[in-house]
Amino acid sequence: MRRNLPIILGAIVVFAAVSSVILRFMPEPIEDTDYLIAGSAGTLVALLVLFLALISTRMKASDVFVKKRRKQK
Repeated sequence: MRRNLPIILGAIVVFAAVSSVILRFMPEPIEDTDYLIAGSAGTLVALLVLFLALISTRMKASDVFVKKRRKQK
């Protein structure tokens, strides 16, 4: 858990940054659905960053997604 803490904190910062940028450029008046859109887009980008960071740093094996099976006789 302690090794993944910087990656998780980075994803939280990315979420906050993306959501605040979207809300800043959204035209006034801001409604409830605008907050929903900003939070959804922030979540999507933060999860993408988290996934790519974990794959590139913690899971360096070549068979992360597909594992080869032994051939049966």
